[in-house]
Amino acid sequence: MARRLPKLRTNLDFMPSPLPDRPGLLIRDAYQYSEATLIIPPALVACLQCFDGERTDLDLREMLVRLTGDLRVGELQQHLVESLSQAGFLEDEVYARLKEERERAFRESPVRAPAHAGSAYPDEPEALRRTLEGYFQGAPPARSKLTAVVAPHVSPAGGWRCYQAAYAALGTEYRDRTFVVLGTSHYGAPEKFGLTHKPYVTPLGTATTDTALVNYLVEAAGSAIVLEDYCHAVEHSVEFQVVFLQHLFGGEIRILPILCGPYSRSLIEGGRPEDDDAVKRFLEALGELATREGDRLLWVLGIDMAHMGRRYGDPFAARAHQDGMVAVARRDEQRLERVLAGDARGFWELVQENRDDLKWCGASALYTFLKAVPQARGELLRYEQWNIDEQSVVSFAALAFRI
Repeated sequence: MARRLPKLRTNLDFMPSPLPDRPGLLIRDAYQYSEATLIIPPALVACLQCFDGERTDLDLREMLVRLTGDLRVGELQQHLVESLSQAGFLEDEVYARLKEERERAFRESPVRAPAHAGSAYPDEPEALRRTLEGYFQGAPPARSKLTAVVAPHVSPAGGWRCYQAAYAALGTEYRDRTFVVLGTSHYGAPEKFGLTHKPYVTPLGTATTDTALVNYLVEAAGSAIVLEDYCHAVEHSVEFQVVFLQHLFGGEIRILPILCGPYSRSLIEGGRPEDDDAVKRFLEALGELATREGDRLLWVLGIDMAHMGRRYGDPFAARAHQDGMVAVARRDEQRLERVLAGDARGFWELVQENRDDLKWCGASALYTFLKAVPQARGELLRYEQWNIDEQSVVSFAALAFRI
């Protein structure tokens, strides 16, 4: 009797294998429920279509026979199903258990542990300090009376010049501020904002989360907030900013970390993000907090901009500042002009073109800032494009704002 196959999870990362000797489709768990990484050989990639929650093991067997030309595919079929299941990549009892365990561990943890130390940056304090000191060699002088800076959240090794430009702008006068860190929530729900009371731990120390400000937003902003959002456990967009801020001001800084989910509804249906009542309430509450706290806050945005090339679903290879990426740079510049002018509406209208075919993952965080601090005006400190792999490019920038 035919058995229905479990569905392949839709919240996984899929990309071409970066290993020349192991071509195929690389699959990994962005949520880190599972630590497994699988590479599906090119000949078997089509078989993933069978894991749609509707097709059966007989459908998979038929496809394997057709692909291999061999009737003896039972062992191969079993290996494929077991590998996907044991990795936690199917919507089955293995995934349910892994998900529950990881989310419970985050809820019960007194701190937000570093998720990317040892991979994106050194996990030993002295090695990390030496690395960051190297990034700041030859940095420009600090600037006074800043309200906000915008930095990338791309790998520090790839985007260090923009990190330098943004963070070198901050002199010692900002040491005692509470840093409101608006980060892209790559895996969070649309029209939602992830908050946590947990302090952020890195190799450089423990950044205290301003729980009074968290509680104010929870009380004032309501249903748009996801409190103790598990995305904080795995997201890098805030973590990288905390590391740079601790390098400048010491491990015991105060932060208000906010993960900004995508404004998907207005991209699909038109209108503005605040046409959603819950989003409107959050933006108003954040604006009230900005007005009340004034220069006791410094706003820090961890955002990237365009994502182009095969890694991001485009049918072409992208090279930084070449061919089509020249036009992308011009469009990035047009959007940044609106951002720097404080024109939230004009910025969002540009993002809405072609449903954001530039794939600016930082658009929601930027719009959130522009609505919360509408009087802020900015300047471009640096713009870059970087090949994250041979066929894919990310663009990002360093910005500074004053009121």
